[in-house]
Amino acid sequence: MIDVLEGSPLLTLFLVVATGAVLGAIPFGRVRFGAAGALFTGLALSAAAPHLGAGMDFVQSLGLALFVYTVGISAGAAFFSTLNRQLPLLLAATASTVIAAIATIVLGHTLGLARDLSLGLFTGALTAAPALDAADRLTSTSAPSVGYAFGYPIGVIVGIVLVSTVVTRNWPGRKDTPALAGTSLDSATVHVLRPANLRDIPQWQEQQVRFSYLRRAGTVRVIVPGEDLLVGDEVVAVGMPDAVEAVTEELGERSARHIAHDRSLVEFTRLTVSNPDLASRSIAELNLPVRFGAVPTRVRRGDLELLARDDLVLEPGDRMAVAVDRSKLEAVHALLGDSDRKASELDVLSLGLGLVLGFALGLVTVPMPGGGSFSLGPAAGPLLVGMVLGALRRTGPVVWALPGSANITLRQLGLLLFLAGLGLTAGPDVASVLSSPTAWRAAVLSVVVAALSCVALLLAGRWVLDLSAPRVAGAMAGFLGQPAVLDAANSKRADERIETAYATLFAFSIVVKIVLVPVIWNL
Repeated sequence: MIDVLEGSPLLTLFLVVATGAVLGAIPFGRVRFGAAGALFTGLALSAAAPHLGAGMDFVQSLGLALFVYTVGISAGAAFFSTLNRQLPLLLAATASTVIAAIATIVLGHTLGLARDLSLGLFTGALTAAPALDAADRLTSTSAPSVGYAFGYPIGVIVGIVLVSTVVTRNWPGRKDTPALAGTSLDSATVHVLRPANLRDIPQWQEQQVRFSYLRRAGTVRVIVPGEDLLVGDEVVAVGMPDAVEAVTEELGERSARHIAHDRSLVEFTRLTVSNPDLASRSIAELNLPVRFGAVPTRVRRGDLELLARDDLVLEPGDRMAVAVDRSKLEAVHALLGDSDRKASELDVLSLGLGLVLGFALGLVTVPMPGGGSFSLGPAAGPLLVGMVLGALRRTGPVVWALPGSANITLRQLGLLLFLAGLGLTAGPDVASVLSSPTAWRAAVLSVVVAALSCVALLLAGRWVLDLSAPRVAGAMAGFLGQPAVLDAANSKRADERIETAYATLFAFSIVVKIVLVPVIWNL
């Protein structure tokens, strides 16, 4: 069997992926390893047959690049729009990394571990491959690589356990933004008892509600933005339940009938945004009310239901709910595209260009204080480029945003390739440390470094920054820079704040860890 696997790297790779999926589905108490199962099955297989890892470094780098690039594309816009609010979290991550470095120095000396091995355990427990590269350059020995391979799976396990425990908690998080995931928009027909102009209604002016249908004198039509509402009118208001309730109280009372069910003249339909010319354009730029007498009310993006605010930027694959006169329905269809097949197609040009830019940035070397240099590598480079391009959304004819389904598929594929490749390459080194007398001491240092730094970030996020549990869990995953930990958080809870926090800290934490490598070596 081993001979067959040695002769077929692809068979080996996908055997690890398949068996890892089985292992990842097995519950260990409240924890499931999920995609990380591929890492552990790869470690076991390559420990038994070291030659199976030959050539898997390429698979590992490709998978990691795909994963972090797609994360950056999806989280980039949210990150840069809230960067000023992220500074306290960045400081907390810096403090947590410093705590990890101090623990490495103190414990390494106390346990009698070689300094170069301790340095490798620091990079492994915090799963920082670029930091390992800096350690290799400083020490010129193989000990950092051995320590990294040993500490890496320990850091993954500690991260998965802690994040899985934290992400489902529901503490207040008063300084955090509310989650969009799991929320549901409300729709109500309001019987107008107090006349008003739409522009005088605060909730409409502030884009907290959208009005779509108007029934007047027995006729139902699409409402005109800015028109006067008269006593006896009935209008449909769409928004978050609190905002809809406030509008209802201001205008009159909730009607017993829902006029949106009247399709005699007005059609209410959901259309897929598949026209590439609309990607990265805001709803206001479409000018639907003026061009077609149509009013967009909701946008379905993946599992999120968003209010169709004027400033909402469209992405390929969005499903837009539109109230439109039947005579203009075909024109709106033509504008949006409404093709699920086209919306799910991958733009190979934008993906290829984005990854080229990411890999090129990862190759750039930056001098370090005290000599040596470091590069961002195939992880932080594509992530940073993905975040920038995700914020830009498009450059001329090139649309950087990926359709939601394509993004998720590429991300999951990249994660599995990365973890399987890593397991197949690291198994022999992990086995060598496990069979040595220093195994228990190396394990103690790895567990303490990973757990202490993550707990420090958890306490800062919970009690100092007053952030929500999902954002703290995403921050811990980003601090570790570990895709399997992010996957564990996402599998437990659907919340966009997890990925935003992950993208916030991923590249930043890598840089901090790299900077601390020479400090640990010289102290």
